[in-house]
Amino acid sequence: MIKITPVRNEKELKAFVELPYRLYKNNRYWVPPLRRDVYNLFEKKKYPFWEHAEREMFIAYRGKEVVGRVCAIVDYNFLEFWNEKTGYFGFFECEDDEEAAITLFNAVREYHREKGMTKFVGPFNPSTNEEVGFLLEGFFLEPMIMMTYTFEYYHKLAEASGLTKAKDLYAFYIETKNAPLEYLENICSVIRQRVRDLKVRHVDLDDFSNEVKKIKEVYNDAWSRNWGFVPMTDAEFNHIAKTLKDLVVPELVIIVEVDNIPVGVSLTVPNYNFILKKLNGNLNLIGMLKFLYYKNKIKEARLMIMGVKQEYQKLGLEALMFLETFKAGMKLGYQSGELSWTLEDNHSVNNTIIKMGGKLYKKYRIYQGLV
Repeated sequence: MIKITPVRNEKELKAFVELPYRLYKNNRYWVPPLRRDVYNLFEKKKYPFWEHAEREMFIAYRGKEVVGRVCAIVDYNFLEFWNEKTGYFGFFECEDDEEAAITLFNAVREYHREKGMTKFVGPFNPSTNEEVGFLLEGFFLEPMIMMTYTFEYYHKLAEASGLTKAKDLYAFYIETKNAPLEYLENICSVIRQRVRDLKVRHVDLDDFSNEVKKIKEVYNDAWSRNWGFVPMTDAEFNHIAKTLKDLVVPELVIIVEVDNIPVGVSLTVPNYNFILKKLNGNLNLIGMLKFLYYKNKIKEARLMIMGVKQEYQKLGLEALMFLETFKAGMKLGYQSGELSWTLEDNHSVNNTIIKMGGKLYKKYRIYQGLV
């Protein structure tokens, strides 16, 4: 018999956090996140998302053993932005136990029913600005930084719980040796002649606070009508920027300006999962030494963000950012990278990535459920 318990104390929070470390213990592909970061994510005073969202965290027990977990989330910024009564679910992990999964998702339904929602989508951990989706294809590959890895049977559990597909997300892989540099150079030459007062540059970490404002301005405009998007607050954006500041390579963060106005941005980050895989979730003194030792041995990167303000989206400015990213990546010794994630029906972006030499190699699925 399954018993569902909401997280109410430190012992239950620890049980919630520790479950995936047990479930994936013998899985060679899962990359354990730093426990410190996971606990901070659930700390309402440390993670700005919770300033406009509320949650209930559930644990499933079979007897005395924890067999599953899930978090029901209501993001009031999403409700206001999209004007629809849709909640989230996130942080789902479970043994291959249909009864446990069904009971967990019923708890999510009941929570959202009480909050006046009509449906829920996910997994968002805890929003589309973090890790999202159940892995659908690519189970024999390790995830890139800030991308999920989940068991294949999660789809069976979701469907048994009455959930249906909402959207698939794509991840593309590219080797720098296959980058179409000549093709890009020709395109960019035309763009530079066509667009006056055009400037393409790397981020200036010495002027970090102002650069963050410019990136946020582009981000919230470029993705404003994308499926699932919610504008990030200043506090959220500053939190993520602060987290990434010591991890970014300036040459891999590209800003495009027209008439000194930021209109495009791309963010590529080294695949630090290469190091996290070796730390087993703990960043102690030995972990710090490992981080410093392996930091310069990373040969893969993930292009996390590439966007252009809507007013400038027909000018081909993405080509400029692709070119600068490829050139910088090759100069720094990166051999390959992932471009993720994109929406399955964003055909213009997906076709552009394919033209750049990208190959679709992973898929993720977002589910929805009625309340």
